[in-house]
Amino acid sequence: MKTVQISLNSIDKVKSFVNDITKFDYDFDLVSGRYVIDAKSIMGIFSLDLSKPIDLNIHTEGSTDDIMAVLKDYLV
Repeated sequence: MKTVQISLNSIDKVKSFVNDITKFDYDFDLVSGRYVIDAKSIMGIFSLDLSKPIDLNIHTEGSTDDIMAVLKDYLV
């Protein structure tokens, strides 16, 4: 598992983020405080406080280079 911090501070950013990560078969979790939600769920994301950076947990055993290339626009 790899954890990175991302920022989703606009509606368009949330939509493009979900579209980008649904292309991968890995599981993604967003962690904000004590809340953990599926990062592929737009409704779940909007239930979080998006004014602050959020931790993204990427559940994969292999290399994350391909994912990190896609996530570069969201990284803090």
